Parts: sequence; C-alpha cells; structure tokens
Amino acid sequence: MTIPSLQEHFDDKIDRELTIEPKDWMPDDYRKTLIRQISQHAHSEIVGMLPEGNWITRAPSLRRKAVLLAKVQDEAGHGLYLYSAAETLGVSRDDLYNQLHTGKAKYSSIFNYPTLTWADMGAIGWLVDGAAIMNQVPLCRTSYGPYARAMVRVCKEESFHQRQGFEIMLTLSHGSEVQKKMAQDAFNRWWWPSLMMFGPPDAESPHTEQSVRWRIKRQTNDELRQKFVDVTVEQAKVLGLDVPDKDLVWNEERGHFDFGVINWEEFWNVVKGNGPCNRQRLEARKKAWDEGQWVRDAAMANAEKRKERKAAAKAA
Repeated sequence: MTIPSLQEHFDDKIDRELTIEPKDWMPDDYRKTLIRQISQHAHSEIVGMLPEGNWITRAPSLRRKAVLLAKVQDEAGHGLYLYSAAETLGVSRDDLYNQLHTGKAKYSSIFNYPTLTWADMGAIGWLVDGAAIMNQVPLCRTSYGPYARAMVRVCKEESFHQRQGFEIMLTLSHGSEVQKKMAQDAFNRWWWPSLMMFGPPDAESPHTEQSVRWRIKRQTNDELRQKFVDVTVEQAKVLGLDVPDKDLVWNEERGHFDFGVINWEEFWNVVKGNGPCNRQRLEARKKAWDEGQWVRDAAMANAEKRKERKAAAKAA
C-alpha cells in the first residue's frame, strides 16, 4: 500500500473508533505523540512515589502505614504498565529512563511540591489522584490499544487511592481543631497545583487539538479542569473545608462553577525545573537508578544462565 492509502486506512479506523495496535501502520507524528504522552505519564507515576514515600515510616497508625505502602507499590506498578505500553511503539525503556534523568522528558508538575504534614497524604489522594482519575478515565477509550488496556487497571487502582485520601481528609476535618487546621492548610496548598495538573489552557496547549482529533485524548485540558472543579467543590462541602478561591461562584447560566485565575507563571516555572522540589526529585531518581545497577546486572546474568540451561537441556 502507498503512504496516502495507509493514511486513509488509519484515518478510517480512527473515525470508526477502532483501536490502533502496535503492528498497524501509523503516522510518525501519532507515534511520537503517544511516546511523549505515555512516557510522561509513566515518569509521573514513578516520581509520584517520592512525595509519599517519606511518610510511610511516619504514618500515624499501622493501618495507615500499610495502606500508604500499598498505594506507593501501586504507583510503581502503574509505571511498569505504562513503560511496557510505550515500548510497543519502538522505544526502549533505557532510552525513556535516560530522557527522564537528563531532564529531556517531563513529568507532572504536581510532584515537585513538598509534603509537609500527614494531611498532605490526604490532600494528594483526594485532589491529585482525583484529578488523575478525571484525566485518565477517558484514556481507557484512547485510540491506541496497549495504552487503553493499561489504563483500565490503572484507573481502578487510582479510584482506591482517591478514596483513601478522601477518608484521611474526612477524619482530620472531623477531628480536633489542630487536625481541622492541618486539613485546611493542606487543601490550601494543593488546590491550585491540582488544577494545573490538567495542563495549560487549551489555547496555549500545542498538542491538545491534534490529540483529540486522533482520539488519543477524549476531552480538552479546560473541559477536564472544569469537570474536576465542579465535582471537588461539592466534596469539599462534605468535608466542611473552604475552597481556597475567593472568586469561586456557581454560574447558573453555564451550569458550572466559575473559578479564579490560575497562576500559569508558577506552572511554567515548575515545568522548566524551578519548582520547590524539582532538583530533589530528579536527584532521588538518578540515585535509585545508579544504586540499582547491581540488581539489573544480576537479573540479566540470571536470565542468561536460565537461557543456557534451557539450551543445554534441549540439546541433551
């Protein structure tokens, strides 16, 4: 088939809501867009373990410790699923790691903020994972098959994470005055970064329009952000917490909440590597990679020995 006919066949599959599989022909830009998005998603899952990891030993009870540990393990698994999905597009995992460690590849800006109190574990689960679910559920119907299938399990586990965070915030907000203030403080600090998680405004997003056309994304950044605000404001009422936005108001005509102006200068500053914890997060990932070299070497040596034993047994 010629390139025009292949393109026509690809476009037809997209229009008919049929999934694109690894062996199917696809435009180079479609492949590049998927690699960028899936790898950024995978990096975010792996780096996202760091803000919570340092609270595992300081959790207020054994139950909280076990739940948080399980959550961090889930995030590692999500990274694994997503790196595997990216590899089906012809990129190696080592290349993806190298892009992360050199700063060439990005991850979600939200993970460059510090976790100052235990309430931050609740705010991250409720807000950050809540925003992630809002963004990721439509990806279960993304046009690329391996990505869509990976997202089904990821979203099921993220829903658990969101409920875990909400429960922490509910316990704190109905506790002592000190606990209520702690919950409100965490809400105040994580609210705006959570809104930034959906990415820049549609008018300033270079990839959104094409990604929606290819069915990689199902909704735009601004549509998802609005949906998140509408849902989360109602949840805040249940918690008895005040949304830290003086401009928040229900718009009867639109049927949505109007909210204040996001500090996009802060967003771009963090994306460029100048956030509160950018350097700390990247150094932690590099350190883990370097110190884990012996594990990778041992795994490869063991795999080689198994291969040799299998070959010897077959020859005998």
